[in-house]
Amino acid sequence: MSPASPEAGIGAAAAAAAPAAAAATTTPKEVVNDPARTGFDPQTKWWMNYFRILSGQVTPEGQFHYREWRYKVHEERDCKRCEDYRDWLFSYSPVVRFLQGKVGDLNGRLDASNVVRRQSGGFSPSHGILLCANEIRDRKHLEDTLAHEMVHAWDHLRWNVDWMGDKDLKHAACTEIRASMLSGECRWTREAFTRGNWALTQQFQNCVRKRAIQSVMARPRCKDDVQATQVVNQVWDSCFSDTRPFDEVYR
Repeated sequence: MSPASPEAGIGAAAAAAAPAAAAATTTPKEVVNDPARTGFDPQTKWWMNYFRILSGQVTPEGQFHYREWRYKVHEERDCKRCEDYRDWLFSYSPVVRFLQGKVGDLNGRLDASNVVRRQSGGFSPSHGILLCANEIRDRKHLEDTLAHEMVHAWDHLRWNVDWMGDKDLKHAACTEIRASMLSGECRWTREAFTRGNWALTQQFQNCVRKRAIQSVMARPRCKDDVQATQVVNQVWDSCFSDTRPFDEVYR
């Protein structure tokens, strides 16, 4: 993300920690789709396969192959759309432009050159922001996604976050709380109308807490949901009240 980033990406760090013997293991054989077994036939129309899925005629494995097939069919379209959204947001989105400036104030850089589409998504200290183009629903969705990852980038430059949790999972818990809180992904309209989570009280807090716990659980050093919940609760009060680099939560 910055020219002098001191850490490798999250995936690279995990790979470096693996025993040398693991490199010699045989890569699992790719599972090839068999229409007779899965119910999914790429030679037929997409809508016919979709109907078969809705009617329960396709196995979970077949549904996986169907999604992968559709991703490949629309890859060029999805990537072009994602890049267009990204460029527009860096030009006109108040939150993206604000966070880009704040990252720049810490001698970092985030722009079209290191906000790129890849098969995996997230923030990587050594690469920037990686986007799953096939998962982006619309420009507003990408704006929330970029804002989330840009908060991570700011936190990394400001505090050199222990992303893997090698020393303390509290780093990961805090930055996930802040990213979900400040990005807009937990605002009432998103929770209520997009995800169907209606609540009269504490809806925003519940969303932030839930998403932070899920993200901490994904860390290799996290044992289970109990540990993830415990560490999020430990840092909740201080991190939920920390709106930097914003003055307040406004999305």
